[in-house]
Order: sequence, then C-alpha cells, then structure tokens
Amino acid sequence: MIDRIFLDTNIWVYLFSDDEEKRKSVSDLIRDNFKKIHVSSQVLGELFNVLTKKKITGIEKAQEIVFRISDDFPVIPIDKEIVKKAVELKLRYGYSYWDSVILASALICQCAICYSEDLQHSQLIDERLKILNPFEKK
Repeated sequence: MIDRIFLDTNIWVYLFSDDEEKRKSVSDLIRDNFKKIHVSSQVLGELFNVLTKKKITGIEKAQEIVFRISDDFPVIPIDKEIVKKAVELKLRYGYSYWDSVILASALICQCAICYSEDLQHSQLIDERLKILNPFEKK
C-alpha cells in the first residue's frame, strides 16, 4: 500500500469551522501530508452541501473551496468499481452505503489511511486501509 491518505468529509469541514483546535489540527494534517492526499467526487459534493446548508460559508465561497480542493488534489470519481466495492464493504463491515463509498474510494486509489471522525478509529479495512480519527487522544 502506498502512503496516500484520504480525508472524510467531516475532516474537511473542520478546516472551515469555528472550532479553532480542530481547524488547526486539520490544517496541520493537510500541510504535513499535502502530496499524499486524495479526495473523491462524493466528498467534494458533501463538503459543498455541508458548507452551504449549515451556513459555514456562502455558496460562492463554498464553490471556491471545492474548486480549489479539486485543483490541488487527485479526485476519484464514483464509478462502477467503487459502487461494487462499496456494496461489498457495507455487507462485510456494516457501515452505511455512503460511508462504504468513502472507504471504497480510499481503497481503490491505494490509500493507507482514511482520516475520519465518524468511522471506527483504528479499524483496518481489507487488511490495507486504516481508519484514524485525527482528534483521538493518544
């Protein structure tokens, strides 16, 4: 497995939140791993939705953020391979379909780590992808 990493939507949201501590943690995580980060089209869509629905930013600013992320990092589209893998993961691990799409995207682009606050910290998926909560106390 390559040292690529994947950030779940909730991690990206903290980069623009009022939570100073989590915003700094995410900012540091991105800065320290910039060349390793991959993102999916699903995460970009979810990020845009959260930023606008929760009024974290306006529509134009959310658009700017999503465009900047899509320009800065490789974007994995949801395709047939990811859908099939997501269904397998859902059946095997019991995550929701959409969480399974996140995991499938990370696996298919050969990420070693998926940072998420919502998924089970330290779980190993398919013996290749480790889920880590970046805010988990050590």
